[in-house]
Amino acid sequence: MAPVPPGIRFLASFNRDQWYRAFTFGLTFLLYTSFHLSRKPISIVKSELHKNCSALHELSTTGSRQLPRLHTETDCSWKPFDKSNYKQLLGAMDYSFLCAYAVGMYLSGIIGERLPIRLYLTFGMLMSGLFTCLFGLGRIYNIHNLSFYIFVQVANGLVQTTGWPSVVTCIGNWFGKGRRGLIMGIWNSHTSVGNILGSLIAGYWVSSNWGLSFIVPGLVIAAMGIVCFLFLIEHPNDLKSIHDVQNPKLTNSWKGVNGHNQLYHSYKQGGKSQNWDTELLLPVQQVVVVKSESEPSAISFMGALRIPGVIEFSLCLLFAKLVSYTFLFWLPLYITKAAHLDAKKAGELSTLFDVGGIVGGILAGVISDKLGKRATTCAVMLLLAAPTLYGFSMISEFGLGPTIGMLLVCGGLVNGPYALITTAVSADLGTHKSLKGNSRALSTVTAIIDGTGSVGAAIGPLLAGVLSSRGWNQVFYMLMAADFLALVVCASHRMRF
Repeated sequence: MAPVPPGIRFLASFNRDQWYRAFTFGLTFLLYTSFHLSRKPISIVKSELHKNCSALHELSTTGSRQLPRLHTETDCSWKPFDKSNYKQLLGAMDYSFLCAYAVGMYLSGIIGERLPIRLYLTFGMLMSGLFTCLFGLGRIYNIHNLSFYIFVQVANGLVQTTGWPSVVTCIGNWFGKGRRGLIMGIWNSHTSVGNILGSLIAGYWVSSNWGLSFIVPGLVIAAMGIVCFLFLIEHPNDLKSIHDVQNPKLTNSWKGVNGHNQLYHSYKQGGKSQNWDTELLLPVQQVVVVKSESEPSAISFMGALRIPGVIEFSLCLLFAKLVSYTFLFWLPLYITKAAHLDAKKAGELSTLFDVGGIVGGILAGVISDKLGKRATTCAVMLLLAAPTLYGFSMISEFGLGPTIGMLLVCGGLVNGPYALITTAVSADLGTHKSLKGNSRALSTVTAIIDGTGSVGAAIGPLLAGVLSSRGWNQVFYMLMAADFLALVVCASHRMRF
């Protein structure tokens, strides 16, 4: 008999529970990657909606006799973004999406706590795919009405709120507090991966047909919604029905105790006690625990606010997300204007910011696990981010090498605290000891923290649109002020996370 290959022995060393955990980790990673992939195109397409027509304008002015019918603004840019107030109009589109997202997030967590996560998330992804495609169809059908694009942005912002509370709740159900910072730091890299893929996909078509820059990501997130419906497992306990089918004798022979016929099983394997959450689908041995009929009720909005740390971290995320989302929506355009690159090259270069964000999120998780202090980790990274933001404001004076380094470092320091608060901190607070084991608070807590952060995400790009007309330095002063306020809120928090 031939020896078993080492790779097969390695795979066989994992039990079915661990495989299900890995599958859920990977699936939720891909699901939320598609959310960010569908949000990124607008930042890439901005420079195409309004091109730099100054040279062409000068040509039409000096040679007006030879070119009497040349209208540079109309011919060069896409109505209604062909006027001098294009930055305000583009900022209004960002604000429409993010304001709807912020308002909807507060409701989304409460609704998601009371509905099946799989169905709720599937609905949101399908609708998000529809509205993302609609934006791109505006290019194909030659739609120049600002109200159309504002409506699509508002509707898309609302349905995208189904995503974050759902995936965080799901991943929180499958993974305990042990090494949560590291696990969720790696998992949260889906944000940056989605931004990178969205930039590359949108950049591929931005110059030839920017409508496809939206339609293709829209189809991707809709397809992932179907995958979600077919495969997402919300909680380890949802698999007990499979276990019951595989062990019909146990199910049929046990009629319940004191009228309670719902069961959870605990088993012993190798002398070590296991429970349902940690050893799914393993052979059952003897021990049967009766599950009480009384389920803990979902927490109220005010009840979630009373959990220690929720308000403080929500405010910290407000300012941290303001900085992060300003970069998300305006970085490609800033690179285009400051470094004098075309839309495709600027989009590709902006992905380095998200590469740095991946490293920063993982590093923040590892450090916070080692120290056991989430707030301290956030505060240090926010403190280091301020000088890098100032340096980034002088990108036009740098060469390509220093610009790449600045993008990587700035991405790590800006997205590190943002990633830590939205994942590990939210999961910690959603399972806080004051809840006394009530697991039906995670979605609401996550929604409150991310909803408050989304207020900052809505304000940041709007302010950037207004301030950039006075010079890009004003935008970076605003970002440094927001970073400082996030640091103050975080440093004032005395809880040990």
